[in-house]
Amino acid sequence: MKFLLMLYADERAGASIPPEQMAGFMDKMAAYQQTLEKAGAFIGTAALQMTDTARTISNANGDLKVHDGPYADTREQFGGYFIIRAPDMDAAIELAALCPAATWGQIEIRPYHPGYGPS
Repeated sequence: MKFLLMLYADERAGASIPPEQMAGFMDKMAAYQQTLEKAGAFIGTAALQMTDTARTISNANGDLKVHDGPYADTREQFGGYFIIRAPDMDAAIELAALCPAATWGQIEIRPYHPGYGPS
């Protein structure tokens, strides 16, 4: 099964982290990716730009509306993701628990719908 690990954190707090400390966090994330690769669970990953670069759209009845930023105003923002392969949700939870991002934010784990998503 494929799972999406959605990484949430307070982007304002993250922006205030000194560059040398942030480099250490990114090293931990790279090590986590290597752990997933060694386990044969890694499919893909990406970091997202800050929410002020986002746009939210709707196109109900052909009436396109574009709004700046994310739809919801929340304390934590969706900042990146991993796509992993695991036999079941319990195994996906075990792999997600190893992610350093769980120490400074939340990780939502969602299975891919059968027949959809990356190979």
